[in-house]
Amino acid sequence: MRKYVLDTNCYIDASRGAEALGQLTRFSTWSAPGLFLSSVVASELRAGASSSKSRKELEEGVLGPFVRRRRLVTPTAAAWDALGLTLATLRDKEGLQLAHVRRSFAFYILLAYSCRQIGAILVTANARDMERIRRVFMFEYVAPYPDAP
Repeated sequence: MRKYVLDTNCYIDASRGAEALGQLTRFSTWSAPGLFLSSVVASELRAGASSSKSRKELEEGVLGPFVRRRRLVTPTAAAWDALGLTLATLRDKEGLQLAHVRRSFAFYILLAYSCRQIGAILVTANARDMERIRRVFMFEYVAPYPDAP
């Protein structure tokens, strides 16, 4: 069974439209045995919850099941090292200006490296940043949502 980690954009899209929610639900149904939640994604979702009611719904309906099943992936010290090395490499090779790096790009590096460490495929709509990160280290990602094997 393949492992998958959903990016924050998958959950946000699902919260905004019935079609995206249906796609996420279908994907989650068949991928459930190998589906993990990144603590990076969990923190972004918590930060974006606009009320105590929506935070409670998020905790109970989305985050809680992953925590109870011990399906949470947290960046290791190696992932934090990869963050620094990736930013330094992009600065040296592409002229990345560290003062202008989006917080979300740093989160993507942590997310990508965490997926690499557990052998998971990152499901994300952000191919642009993923390809930039892959110029520094390899990991797997796919656009939402891959078909069942």
